[in-house]
Amino acid sequence: MKRFHVHLAVENLEDSIRFYSALFQAAPTVREADYAKWMLDDPRVNFALSARGREPGLDHLGIQVDFGDELESVRQGLSAAALPVEAQGRAACCYAESDKYWSLDPQGVAWEAFHTLKSIPMFGADTVVRLEPKSACCPGSKTGDRP
Repeated sequence: MKRFHVHLAVENLEDSIRFYSALFQAAPTVREADYAKWMLDDPRVNFALSARGREPGLDHLGIQVDFGDELESVRQGLSAAALPVEAQGRAACCYAESDKYWSLDPQGVAWEAFHTLKSIPMFGADTVVRLEPKSACCPGSKTGDRP
């Protein structure tokens, strides 16, 4: 089963945790000094915040899968559509180790498809993903540092 993923960069983590805890009517599932994550079933979403000095706003969107074969299916769909795809195996990010594929939508918004392998005790720093469009779908697309 897939879970929608949203990651926002925020200026004030505590204020944002207070707002989203009220909105979701739940406390974060993971809470660190610079990060919070809700793994919600209603709506089924992995919603993450980080306060790590990045520009506030939408950091990236994603699809989290439960199994490696689901991740491969997402990659195949993106590749078959001639969209940009960048692999990251065993990426350490957001207090988790994950296998990932990154892509861009036509506006240049980064999308992450990932399968979490295990929790880790640090935020981590997976490599910067810079994608170039493979087709006319994404002219002028760009990415910055995206965990």
